[in-house]
Amino acid sequence: MFNDPQMKMGYQLFSVREDMAKDPCGTLTALKAMGYEDFEAYGFKPEENKIYGLSPIDYRVILDDLQLTNTSCHFGFSNYLGESEAAMDRFTDQCITCAKTLGMRYVTWPWMAPEQRTMATFRRLPDLLNRIGERVSAAGLGFAYHNNGFEFEDHDGENGYDLMLNETDPDLVKLQLDMYWVIHAGKTTPKELVGRHPGRFVMWHLKDMHQVSRDYTELGNGSINYADVLPNPVTSGLERYYLEQGGNYTHNAMKSAEDSASFFKAQLRKLL
Repeated sequence: MFNDPQMKMGYQLFSVREDMAKDPCGTLTALKAMGYEDFEAYGFKPEENKIYGLSPIDYRVILDDLQLTNTSCHFGFSNYLGESEAAMDRFTDQCITCAKTLGMRYVTWPWMAPEQRTMATFRRLPDLLNRIGERVSAAGLGFAYHNNGFEFEDHDGENGYDLMLNETDPDLVKLQLDMYWVIHAGKTTPKELVGRHPGRFVMWHLKDMHQVSRDYTELGNGSINYADVLPNPVTSGLERYYLEQGGNYTHNAMKSAEDSASFFKAQLRKLL
């Protein structure tokens, strides 16, 4: 492993979504005290040009005052799958403006609704992702797709993830590798994916899996042995990583963030 001291400990803010909705500044201040220095946002509202109830400029002021960074955001691209090409382009441009205001490196597609998870949609996706990636790249940013578990489901010998990986332009469409969901799906491993597509997995999501329910849990409280699971970050192309826990908190969201930070600093940071 390359142990890059410049790579800040990151957190996906969906993990503390209720706290961020109530008090963004106070929540970020508390997360900073736990050791988090970099964040991945979510919840941008294009119709209001707001994130966490703030304009991107006002949110940037909070980050700068706290000497924190926000290097990626999960934007709601799937909401526009049924819209016109022009509507998707307008939304993409709004995402780009927000990302540049916040000093982000990546614009990230995070999710699709259950009714969208068909091979017909997956066959549309490569051209669409390439087009978005070209637009984002032209603005000087990177574009990435975040995997969940549904992309690995078998559809008569095919799956959506392989189709996307094989038919998107690796220069325009990078990947955010969610370790939990790859392992939860059980069809491949993070190391196998990186071995097949080196250099594309520029961001990682690190979260643990409850040993009984297989739901999310705090790092160190679950069944994922990251010492065995993690790919080589250089081969991966790793630029940023974010700890995450989307729910199933042992106590509450902020205590889970603290517990995961403590375990990561003691046990996992040395692996990166």
